[in-house]
Amino acid sequence: MNATADTTTTTTTPITVRRLGASEAAASAKALAEVLIDCVHGGASVSFMDPLPRDKALAFWRGVAEGVARNERVLLVAEDGAEGIVGTVQLITAMPDNQPHRADVAKMLVHRKARRRGVAQRLMAAVDDAARSAGKRVLVLDTVTGGDAERLYERAGWQRVGVVPDYALMPDGALCSTTYFYRHLQPSSP
Repeated sequence: MNATADTTTTTTTPITVRRLGASEAAASAKALAEVLIDCVHGGASVSFMDPLPRDKALAFWRGVAEGVARNERVLLVAEDGAEGIVGTVQLITAMPDNQPHRADVAKMLVHRKARRRGVAQRLMAAVDDAARSAGKRVLVLDTVTGGDAERLYERAGWQRVGVVPDYALMPDGALCSTTYFYRHLQPSSP
């Protein structure tokens, strides 16, 4: 599967969601780094502290591209025709031998300039499709307790597992709790 397209017309330009191959993922590292830096600067607890140095963000995305090349993860991006890449999500498919049916959803990021346009919902629908294509039936993710993403996942039908208090740090150094979710996928219709 080379591309998952989902285009919606808004008051701005259409958003397209698609899958990147390894070489395109590597070539998109700068644009993806901009999205990551913006999200961290905006307060998203996604493994990095603010300020996030550009070289550290670029190194992260180069590592993601290497994971795509090894078929360990799927990288999806949301693009605005005028703005370029405005969002991304990953499906980590490399699992232990006793979990071949499962994948983790990671780094669901939407640039602040593209929020409230349905980008996150489109990315999550595309990650479900990518998981089905990869033969995955159970998805797992975690997010900051009480954040916008938590509400997004609940509205999308994800099942809450529980909360781990003081699990991680916010980009400003404050402790935050993390909520874990899972989702069982139905097979694609023939």
